[in-house]
Order: sequence, then structure tokens, then C-alpha cells
Amino acid sequence: MPHHVTPQLMFEGNAEQAMRFYVSLFDDAEIIRLELYGPEEPGREGSVKQAEFTLAGRRYTCIDSHISHPFTFTPSMSLFVECENREEFERLLTQLSEQGEMLMPPDDYGFSTRFAWLNDRFGVSWQLNLGQPNLT
Repeated sequence: MPHHVTPQLMFEGNAEQAMRFYVSLFDDAEIIRLELYGPEEPGREGSVKQAEFTLAGRRYTCIDSHISHPFTFTPSMSLFVECENREEFERLLTQLSEQGEMLMPPDDYGFSTRFAWLNDRFGVSWQLNLGQPNLT
């Protein structure tokens, strides 16, 4: 039986909102499955029991934990986006940083022409990269 490794994002009440936001950012993105808690189930009715979506062709899952945890997302695990052009970089930077926290502001850090690292409003960490220009 094949094994699959899929990043899972755990939220505490805003998983559907985050997933819909992320899917809106990328052309090659879609919600594949969305299962919500119903009445008489352990989670808050209408919150995400299990969801699956893709971003740029990669599969992710997310949930709304009905158990409160003393931890949340950390920048040590981030989603790295290799941007195709400056317009894409700036668009993603603007949308993802709204109500978020900038960890490394956009700049040329020597390893790329433009790079930024941020936590979005849901606490998920993103690295945006605009690579070296093609010099050939």
C-alpha cells in the first residue's frame, strides 16, 4: 500500500476561512473535500472536521481542532512559494501580510532578488521568493 505524506494545518475555528483564502491566491488551486461537524458531534457544528485542498498542484489537509491546545503554528514550518515574477510576488505579499506579521521584510538578501517571510492572519508562515534572474 503506498504511503502519502500531506501537510495538515490545524486551526481552532477558522480552517474553512483560511482554506478558501489560500485557494483564492493561486490559479492552480481547489477545494477537493470539505467535511463539517454536524450536531451531536464533538466539534462545534459547522466547523471543519476534515478538508482537503490543493495549492499550485500540491495537496494539503486542514481541520478545526475541537480540543484547545497550548500551541499553534510556528515559522519553523513554512510554506515556500517560488514566485514566477515580481507582480506575483507583490500580490501574494500584499494579500498574505494583511493583518499578519512580517518576519523578514521584502528585500534582496543575497540568495534571491526578492524574498520575504511572514505569518499570515491565521498564523501560517509563508516564505515568498523571487529567484535570481536568468543570466543566459
